[in-house]
Formats: sequence, C-alpha cells, structure tokens
Amino acid sequence: MKQEFNRYRLGAQRVVVGMLQVVAGLGLLAGMSEPWMGRAAAGGLALMMLVAVLVRIRIKDSLPQTVPALFYLVLNAYLCFWAF
Repeated sequence: MKQEFNRYRLGAQRVVVGMLQVVAGLGLLAGMSEPWMGRAAAGGLALMMLVAVLVRIRIKDSLPQTVPALFYLVLNAYLCFWAF
C-alpha cells in the first residue's frame, strides 16, 4: 500500500487518507441509526473517490486500474443521494 501511495505521489498523505477512510466507514455504520451521518460519510467518500479517479487519470493509469475507484465513486454517490 505504501508503494501505491508513492506511485500516486501522495506518500505524505497516506496516514491522513487512511484515517479519513476509517472515520467515514464508521460514519456509514452510524448512518444506520442517524441517516444524516451516513449521508455525510458517503458524500465524503464519494469526494475522496472523485479525487482518486482524477489522480489515476493524472498518472495515466489504465481503465482497468481506474475502475475500482469509479465503482466506489458511484456507490458512495448513490448512498449519499438516494440510500439514506
């Protein structure tokens, strides 16, 4: 994972990104009882995945390498706007 972040040229942000993902995951779980928390967490994750797609485009990754980020972008956008 460390090598991937270095490849993305985001090695210094690795810990921050990981912490944001953990907090957002907990927010999704909290969204089961408090929908606004789930919506906010899903929106944050969708924004994070949008940045991930842009980073992958910037470093010229192939489409198969970019598809997981696109999938999670669509999934979290769905959760943010329609599921909670």
